[in-house]
Parts: sequence; C-alpha cells; structure tokens
Amino acid sequence: MGCIHIYCGDGKGKTSAALGLAIRAAGRGKKVLIVRFLKTEDSGEVPILCQIPGITVTPCDREFGFVFRMGAEEKAEAAKYFRQRFAQACHEAVSRGYGILILDEILAACNYGMVQETDVIDFLKNRPGCLEVILTGRDPSHQLLEIADYVSDIQMIKHPYKKGIPAREGIEY
Repeated sequence: MGCIHIYCGDGKGKTSAALGLAIRAAGRGKKVLIVRFLKTEDSGEVPILCQIPGITVTPCDREFGFVFRMGAEEKAEAAKYFRQRFAQACHEAVSRGYGILILDEILAACNYGMVQETDVIDFLKNRPGCLEVILTGRDPSHQLLEIADYVSDIQMIKHPYKKGIPAREGIEY
C-alpha cells in the first residue's frame, strides 16, 4: 500500500528528507520519479541523482525566478507551465509504473497558485494504491494534512541565513 508523505515547515531539510527516501527506495529496487517545482536545475543533488539506477529526475526546462518578482503575465505563464508539469508528472508516474513520486516544492506551487491544490488532492485520492507520494514545501493546507499518512514538520531553530550567510553551494543547493 502506498502512503502520502508531507515534509513541511520553515526548517532546512524537507527536500533532503525526500531525497533520502528516494535513495533508500532505489536501493530496494523501487522506481522513483522526482519532479521539482519553483526550483532551478542548478542544485548539487540533480546530477548525482540522475546517475542512480531507478531514479528519474524530470528536468525543469523553464526558469521563472522568484514568484514575488513576477509580473501578472509572467505569473500566468509560470502557472500554465507548472500545471502542465504536474499533470505530466501524474501521468508518467502512473503510466510507467513508478513506486515513488516526489513532488518537490509542490506545496509552494499550490500556495502561489501555480498548481491547483484541488488537482493535487484529486490525484492523491485517485492514484494507484501502490504509489507512494511525497510532497514538500511550507504551509500545507488542512485538506492536504488530512489525507496525508505521514506529516513531518521540520522547524528552524537556528540558521546561518539569520547571520547574513547566503545559501552555500553543496549545502543549501
């Protein structure tokens, strides 16, 4: 039976937790599909994940930058792109028999209106029973929390960013 996981909170480690699960699953022969939302491909884990048998990372071939810096037209274009990306991820996960689907930063995509949360909920409720789905990001809705089997809230207690230290290559990206 496949379960639904949510890794949320303001702390560092939501994506790292999801990727740890991906590596564990691949190590046991499961097929893993990782789809990233609102992130660039310039992140250290992407090239190495692509080398692991059983793990597929779909490339994000468009960059839109930070949502808060987008104009209305750019937001509409990004929303169209990310909605198509979500639909394609769902189709691929089901049609190609993946055991694990990781939707990285899907919660942010929903919160910013880039992906319709109702579409995510509909997919989760109607997915194949054997498909494990992991959602990451901040501020999941009550509806998503209700249907999840696992919810891990990763809290920031201390972070170098508060001291003015920017994101570091190989650590935060």
